[in-house]
Amino acid sequence: VAAQKCRKRKLNAILNLEEDVCNLQTQKESLKKEHSQCSKSINQIKQKLNNLYHDIFSRLRDDQGRPVNPRQYVINCSSNGSVFIIPKHLAKSEQDDRKEQKQK
Repeated sequence: VAAQKCRKRKLNAILNLEEDVCNLQTQKESLKKEHSQCSKSINQIKQKLNNLYHDIFSRLRDDQGRPVNPRQYVINCSSNGSVFIIPKHLAKSEQDDRKEQKQK
């Protein structure tokens, strides 16, 4: 009787583990689909942002009416919502300063 109960417990444990494996495989597939959808959404947003960036720079002009070179300038958004066009070398130094402050 004890051996029979032991075999039954072992069989139940195996069945529970098999069910867990099936549930985890279903969850894995669901997460893969979600990851794929998120990646697709991120790529679409990146493309829209890139298009907006190019559209903004195509319309910008300097004091002499010449187009602003997107290789030399970047769009910078401040925490209060203000938007500035600043030289890239200044933007890089600001990013470096922020990284140093976060590390402290």
